[in-house]
Amino acid sequence: MAARDEQLNKIAGGKGFIAALDQSGGSTPKALAQYGVPESAYNGEAEMFAKVHEMRTRIITAPAFNGEKILGAILFERTMDDSIKGTPTAKYLWEKLNVVPFLKIDQGLADENDGVQLMKPMPKLDGLLGRAREAGIFGTKMRSVVNKASQSGIAAVVKQQFEVGKQILGYGLVPIIEPEVNIKAGDKAECEKILKAEILKNLDALPDGQKVIFKLTLPEEANFYRNLVNHKKTLKVVALSGGYSLDEACKRLSENEGIIASFSRALSNDLKFSQSDAEFNTALQKVIDRIYAASVDGSCKACAA
Repeated sequence: MAARDEQLNKIAGGKGFIAALDQSGGSTPKALAQYGVPESAYNGEAEMFAKVHEMRTRIITAPAFNGEKILGAILFERTMDDSIKGTPTAKYLWEKLNVVPFLKIDQGLADENDGVQLMKPMPKLDGLLGRAREAGIFGTKMRSVVNKASQSGIAAVVKQQFEVGKQILGYGLVPIIEPEVNIKAGDKAECEKILKAEILKNLDALPDGQKVIFKLTLPEEANFYRNLVNHKKTLKVVALSGGYSLDEACKRLSENEGIIASFSRALSNDLKFSQSDAEFNTALQKVIDRIYAASVDGSCKACAA
């Protein structure tokens, strides 16, 4: 069986979650600070990205980080272009760990307009998608943000996501469509109602045989996205932590059948530069176990500290 078919089967039917290791230029200083590396510890962008690659390498090479409980990992472009122990990162993930590699492809968010933040233009996307396919990347991820229950704004977000998604599908890659709803939105539930309707409309219009993944904010109503989870053109629905604590994210996740985690901050918040390898590995094992249980076990036994 070809590697891509194996990866497709793992994402479609495997048990586990997708780790988000894709902090980009704008969020990297915050991620490093949370890890315990202040801005004074590096000079300039090159040193900053070297530091964050050291952090990601420490996570990826930890004993708990493997395909037993982790289905896939989302990488930043520079991480894809770099290597782990001398092996290109995407190749290392799949061949050494049995973890399916994804790539963050958006170039950040535009300023808010009409209650939403669209993705910035991506004029070099074709070249990036070609490189990603060549590097062994299975799929991509791109993020927009919904801040208010604006019908026209949310429709624009979903339209843009699907337009770029079709471009990605053209390269034989599987897009993760991520229209994040801000957890601080005062009308979050209404945002989600509009968003689901727009997603289903666009998903129904996809050609038969094409499938996408959705990365969504955990909803206010349990199992709100059930019909999206069960749609024939949906490969998987995953949840972002979105600023929720690990406890709250796991609790909400356990209430939504068929949705698995794709956490970033909630995955790495307990990891610190100052920890010994034993302490670091223990902390990572604990959080992986909790997120895995919340992803596959509806009893929410993972919610207990």
